[in-house]
Amino acid sequence: MSPTATVRDVVAALDRRYPPGTAEPWDRVGLAVGDPDAPVRRVLLAVDPVAAVVDEALGWGADLLLTHHPLLLRGVHSVAATTAKGALVHRLVRGGCALHTAHTNADAAVDGVAHALADTIGVRGTVPLVPAVVPSLDKHVVLVPTEHAEALVDALSAAGAGALGAYARCAWTTVGEGTFLPLDGAAPAVGRVGEVARVRETRIEMVAPRRSRAQVVAAVRAAHPYEEPAFDVLELASLPGQTGLGRVGTLDRPLPLAEFAAAVARALPATVQGVRYAGDPAMPVHRVAVLGGSGDSLFDAVRAADVDAYVTADLRHHPASEQQEQALFEAKGGAPRPALVDLAHSASEWPWLARAADALRADLAAAGTTVETRVSTLRTDPWTGRVPQPARTQPEGTP
Repeated sequence: MSPTATVRDVVAALDRRYPPGTAEPWDRVGLAVGDPDAPVRRVLLAVDPVAAVVDEALGWGADLLLTHHPLLLRGVHSVAATTAKGALVHRLVRGGCALHTAHTNADAAVDGVAHALADTIGVRGTVPLVPAVVPSLDKHVVLVPTEHAEALVDALSAAGAGALGAYARCAWTTVGEGTFLPLDGAAPAVGRVGEVARVRETRIEMVAPRRSRAQVVAAVRAAHPYEEPAFDVLELASLPGQTGLGRVGTLDRPLPLAEFAAAVARALPATVQGVRYAGDPAMPVHRVAVLGGSGDSLFDAVRAADVDAYVTADLRHHPASEQQEQALFEAKGGAPRPALVDLAHSASEWPWLARAADALRADLAAAGTTVETRVSTLRTDPWTGRVPQPARTQPEGTP
C-alpha cells in the first residue's frame, strides 16, 4: 500500500511543474491555507476559490483545494470571519482542507494554462507568445585526476552546478592524459619538482547559473587536489525558453474566422457571455495566438507574432477598438490582422484543470504516493444571465 501524501508532497510536485519563481511579480501563488505536514488523500481542482467551490471541496472530503486564481491576491491585515474571504479561510481550516494557488506560474508553464487552451481549440505546434527570460548560464570545464572525479562532481553540484530541469548533478565526463612540469616553489599533489608528470585525468563539464559563478569556482578550488587546478568558465549563448506567457501555433487547416470562432465556442465550457469576435467573418485563420485570462496587455507581442487571430479573454472596449484600428491602418487595403476572439475569463482557463489533475497524480505516483483528484464542474463565471437585443437600426445621435 502506498504511503499517504502530505500537503508538503503535493506542493513540491506542483512547484516542480509550475515553479513559483516564474509567476509575475504582482502575483501571489503557493500555499495560502494549510499545514504542510497534513495528509492529502483527495485534491479538488477549480478555477476560482469561491464559496460554492469551498462547499464542493468540503462536501467531497477534499484535503487540498488547488485553484488557478488566488484567494488573497492583494495584501490583507486580517482574515477575520467578518469578511467573505476571511470566512472562507476559517471554513477551510475547520474542514481540514488546504488551499494552494498556481496562477501566472501555471500560465507560463509548459503544459500549462495557455498550452491547454491551445490544444483544446485545435492550435498545434505551439511556442510561447512571450518567452520567459532564461537565466544566463556558464559551462564549467574542470580537469581532475580520475580518482577525484566523483567527489568533484558532488562538490560542484552542491555549489549549484549541474541542474537541468527536473534533474540534478548533470555532468559530462571523458578520460584522457594530463601532463605538467612542476617548477621550483611548487608543491605538487602529484609528481615531483623538475620532472614531467603524466596523470590519468577526467574532464568534467557542468552548467550552472551565471549568478552562481563565484560559488562554483570556489568549490572547484576547494575540492580539487591540485594547488593550481585547470578549469575553464565558458559563457553560454542565451536561447528562448519553452516557458512564457501565451502560445502561438497553427490550425490543422485554415478556417474562416466565423467558423473558427464557432469551433472555439463548441470546445470550451458554455458561459453567458459566449464567444465574441472582431474581424471579417470570411477571413482565413491559420496562425493563432492564445492567452488564458485577460489578454489585452499583450497586443504588441501579438502583432509581432504575425498571427491571423488572437484568442483570449476580458477584452475591453478601448484596447480592442484601438487594436482593430491599428490593424486596419497597417493593412492598407488588405484584410486587417489579427482578428480578435474574446472568451469568458474562466472558460479560457478551465481546460488546464484536467491536465493539471492528471499530471499531479502521475508525479505523486512516481514518488510512491497516491492521491485522488477531481475537477470541479461548477461554473464560477460571475455572469448569470444575458438579454439578447433585437436587431434594429440605431437611432440617429445615439452612441
